Amino acid sequence: MPSKKNNFEEQLADLEKIVNNLENGNVPLDEALEQFQAGVKISRDLEKKLTAAEETVAKLIDKDGSEHELDPQNAAAPEE
Repeated sequence: MPSKKNNFEEQLADLEKIVNNLENGNVPLDEALEQFQAGVKISRDLEKKLTAAEETVAKLIDKDGSEHELDPQNAAAPEE
């Protein structure tokens, strides 16, 4: 079973292994349920990390240190 990892790429690799195991169908039901639950937990953790990264990227910091939200409709940086 995958260990607790904080690295996004390692967690994604663990999730991919779980998906492959479940897709192959060679896993006993009890183990499949455990892997599925672990996969859901990893998926939620990855989603939180992606959301946090998106929020970080969406903020632009001016020279004076003030933050501005990036308008997704207009991805250009604000005029300085």
